[in-house]
Amino acid sequence: MTKLLCVYCASSDRLDPKYYAAAAELGRELVTRGWGLVYGGGKTGMMGAVARAVKQSGGRVVGVIPEFMKARELAYDEADELVTVITMRERKLLMETRADAFVALPGGWGTLEEIVEILTLRQLDVVRKPCVFLNQDGFYDPLLQLFDRMLAEKFFKPSNMDLFRVAPTVAKVFDEIAAASGAKADSKWFDTR
Repeated sequence: MTKLLCVYCASSDRLDPKYYAAAAELGRELVTRGWGLVYGGGKTGMMGAVARAVKQSGGRVVGVIPEFMKARELAYDEADELVTVITMRERKLLMETRADAFVALPGGWGTLEEIVEILTLRQLDVVRKPCVFLNQDGFYDPLLQLFDRMLAEKFFKPSNMDLFRVAPTVAKVFDEIAAASGAKADSKWFDTR
């Protein structure tokens, strides 16, 4: 059975073309590496770019989309498997369950919320799958600085910084997925005695 890479990314059609190009490059690369795609099921923005690139390269596309988005004709109907759910929570759970690894491309609140939820589940040792940020042109630098501050001010333990990897380019994403395998956080809870 083909491993599935969960890709979180923007659905906006108003971005700099470089973001769509990176999404398409990731789509082609994951097929080259023998992976399939599981993602939010959309046909617009970076979501559409990655799905079309996977499909055009002969890869498997699994989309998971809420009914209200499908009703607005936002679904990528060419997906090999298009699962319709009711809520965003169901969508995230199904994507999490089906995925063998996670990659966050640049995106907005939805992308950030999805990848941070996976980091939270990794911290709690509920999810044990690799997690990578594609830090295209330093997009995630401010977030990574916030993570450093969280660590410095003891909002989490040093091992949390091992729960994700950062790739500066698409070409490095799969190296980081391989390097991230097996990372485990220390217990979330500090000893308060």
